[in-house]
Amino acid sequence: MSHREFAPPAALRESVRCFWHERRAGPARIDVLPDGHPEIVFHAGGPCRMEDGSPLPSPFVMALLDGPVALRTDGPLDILGIRCFPWTVYELLGLPSGTAAIDLTAHPIATLQPTVARALLDGRVDDAVAALARHLSAGRVDVDRLLARAGGAMRDAGGTLPVVRVAAAAHATVRTLERRFKRASGRTVKDVSGLMRFEQVRNRLWIDPDADLAGLAQEYGYADQPHLSREFKRYSGTTPAAFAQGRREENKS
Repeated sequence: MSHREFAPPAALRESVRCFWHERRAGPARIDVLPDGHPEIVFHAGGPCRMEDGSPLPSPFVMALLDGPVALRTDGPLDILGIRCFPWTVYELLGLPSGTAAIDLTAHPIATLQPTVARALLDGRVDDAVAALARHLSAGRVDVDRLLARAGGAMRDAGGTLPVVRVAAAAHATVRTLERRFKRASGRTVKDVSGLMRFEQVRNRLWIDPDADLAGLAQEYGYADQPHLSREFKRYSGTTPAAFAQGRREENKS
């Protein structure tokens, strides 16, 4: 597997975290863990399907997940994702917020599928990214400033801020923040904060599987190590200790 990330153009930086590309040799199982970013996903080759055999269209929205999801490909697969912020992805697409994968084959962005697929299969990943960036920049909408302030505070704190402090950073009441956040993202501030914290811990253990779990629990605002373990298992299906052990074994091989 090869993985590359691309910074968005200036016009999209408040809506898009990054573009990313992966090339997978097939057949393969692709394990997707939750994180704090919904994604617009294009793919070429494959085909790509859910573990139960249901085909995945291109493009589709992979919304914020509550737990791990397994995908499968029967052949070589190129994946190009647009990693968005939870409070911007649906506004960016002009769609109502939702919590499940959304088929975008009838959406205007799907007109780019032939261009993107051809570029990916030809190895012209930069051209595919540029085509998507141009399309999204041309239809860009203004980001809700309240949500931008709230999201910035949440990102800076890695999801550790309580809701009342997120609201203060956004210059809003908790009630106003929660209503607008849920309407934009389909999730609560607490939901997304929990995903952000999990993502931070997962990334730390991926890089340093010997990291002290009690120390990580304190650093990322968990009540204690058992609290961290419960939340980590909720999102990943495994404990942080088992995840770290798996990384240690991978690093040895």
